[in-house]
Amino acid sequence: MRVGTKVAAYAGGLAVAFGAAWTAGASTDRVVPAPEPSHAAAVATAELPGGLAVSQQGYTLRPATSVLRAGGAQPFRFTVTGPDGQVVRDYTTGHEKELHLIVVGRDLSDFQHLHPSRDAAGTWTLPLTLPAAGTYRMYADFTPAALAGDNVVLGADLFAAGPFVPRPLPAASTTSTVDGYQVALTGVAVAGQDSQLTFTVTKAGRPVTDLQPYLGAFGHLVSLRQGDLAYLHTHPAQEARPGESGGPQVQFGADFPTAGSYRVFLDFQHAGQVRTAAFTVTVAAGGATAPTAARDGHGH
Repeated sequence: MRVGTKVAAYAGGLAVAFGAAWTAGASTDRVVPAPEPSHAAAVATAELPGGLAVSQQGYTLRPATSVLRAGGAQPFRFTVTGPDGQVVRDYTTGHEKELHLIVVGRDLSDFQHLHPSRDAAGTWTLPLTLPAAGTYRMYADFTPAALAGDNVVLGADLFAAGPFVPRPLPAASTTSTVDGYQVALTGVAVAGQDSQLTFTVTKAGRPVTDLQPYLGAFGHLVSLRQGDLAYLHTHPAQEARPGESGGPQVQFGADFPTAGSYRVFLDFQHAGQVRTAAFTVTVAAGGATAPTAARDGHGH
């Protein structure tokens, strides 16, 4: 075979080989679009506890800033936008307020329950104090009028610059003391079930029997799960109307979705002032629980 013929045959062979390799590679290595999320995955996402996302059900929490200075009150503004991208201006009142704002350190310290004011354009405003340097979580708890009673809880992080030493989670305990009041917690917390929790308020060893209504009940309960700071709901066993008195016991139904440690904050009003008793509770799988000091939930 002549040299030219040999070269042509060699080149043809290479072309066939490379063509076969490309065809095989194209059939095995091509980029395949990711499948659409399954309905089950969408349902699982929708059933996550509140406060873990800045956007849910088409509603988005939009703080004007996420960076504030540590110490001292400063103006803070935020809006909520709806599925149409417009600022939400119509809310359903829940527990006497259109929106409940919770701010807490991400180490579960420095708890604040606040009620900002809203202008006609839908902007929420309040003086906010981040007492020390660190990272904080804000929760906006509200019911848009368009959702016909479906509550939404959105969360976002806030930052205060400066040296920061996180505080360890306090040990579980069945009692909490605040401003001379002693609050005892009883009840069994069961993961995945409705848990009945009872708080008993005393002062100087005497039962407090004249608790005042606060947000339509004799107590308001917020529970945050350690680790991801999921915001969980509780439900008061008794409503309270203006002029009524309650105590010494305040009861809630709480839902703990998983085993783990929770930080629970009970707001109660007496002698015209709202105070907060804080507890830590450890809920074990299957319902076994460490000493019932603190439990979960956001309730009123």
